[in-house]
Amino acid sequence: MREEIIGDCRLILGDSEAVLHGLPDFDAVLTDPPYGIGEAAGKNKSRTNMAVAKDYGNDEWDNQAISADLLHMVMAAGRWNIIFGGNYYPMPATSCWLVWDKLNGDNDFADCELAWTNLPKAVRRIRYMWNGMLRANGEERGDHPTQKPLGVMAWCLQQLPADTRTVIDPFMGSGTTGVACVAAGLAFTGIEREERYFEAACRRIEEAYKQPRLFAEPVVKPVQDVLI
Repeated sequence: MREEIIGDCRLILGDSEAVLHGLPDFDAVLTDPPYGIGEAAGKNKSRTNMAVAKDYGNDEWDNQAISADLLHMVMAAGRWNIIFGGNYYPMPATSCWLVWDKLNGDNDFADCELAWTNLPKAVRRIRYMWNGMLRANGEERGDHPTQKPLGVMAWCLQQLPADTRTVIDPFMGSGTTGVACVAAGLAFTGIEREERYFEAACRRIEEAYKQPRLFAEPVVKPVQDVLI
């Protein structure tokens, strides 16, 4: 296990199932765990829309969904939960799903992605384009095959109660949740088991701290709908 402290961010290279046992409780969990759909196994390079396709290599980390025991550990790590891919897991009933409409046109990516939450509010939706070269705010797809846009993760943080101060992402990937937390002035803990993604997360979070403008203005001005 390796640990890096960057500002108010604690980044841990290790397996989340082992690391979570030794961590304190957090105000919130915001994460995007593996769904078990093989997205890391070279699928991006074979997309039907080649403007979207990118070869991230052929990895196995998304070949299997996380275990029920690990999912329960993740949910117990924070009072509030926002868990992308919750539709792939047997989650409790909820009044609030977060819906990301990717406005991605005609390709074989899903039109929307869903995050399960335990927030006591109605369903929320953000329209945030993620279609080939057409991406909101000019964001790049980045270092990870399932990397979420910074604008979407910043919007997710905005759904949390105002007294939220600490956030954990047990499947940090390349660190987008951490970058969004830096922008929002929140303390962040991230866990990642793949070294190349851990290194990318460290680099991106270090870069985020060098941009004081992130603290002075919103990362994104999303179009949000309330779905009842």
